[in-house]
Amino acid sequence: IESLVVCDVDEDLVKKLKEFRFRKETNNAAIVMKIDKDKQLVILDEEHEDISPDDLKDELPERQPRYPLNEQPYQHDDGRVSYPLCFIFSSPVGCRPEQQMMYAGSKNKLVQTVQLTKVFEIRNTEDLTEEWLREKLGFFR
Repeated sequence: IESLVVCDVDEDLVKKLKEFRFRKETNNAAIVMKIDKDKQLVILDEEHEDISPDDLKDELPERQPRYPLNEQPYQHDDGRVSYPLCFIFSSPVGCRPEQQMMYAGSKNKLVQTVQLTKVFEIRNTEDLTEEWLREKLGFFR
């Protein structure tokens, strides 16, 4: 059995994620992260402003895992609006097992490093919709 590789998080990415967490803008935004296999590091893949979950899913590779971190306004039942950071582990069916394992093994490290609380997983990029995300966020009232 291959030993589980847990990748470190690139220092520049950690800085960027902290900035992202405390950003003042109120629009939808996302940061997509990937693993640099040779360096065994989680690194920045893409940044998006004004992107809906439905558009974000089109940016994710269908056959490779990614870690999108999405922030968008969320209207609560009482009218309050919050801006939750949603970390999504996208690990599509059909990606290579060793890639799958590397991403799965590194996910917790990344979540802990950035102190994320809303962590979701999708097995099919098509599942990433605004509706799906709202439903998931509904559990965090």
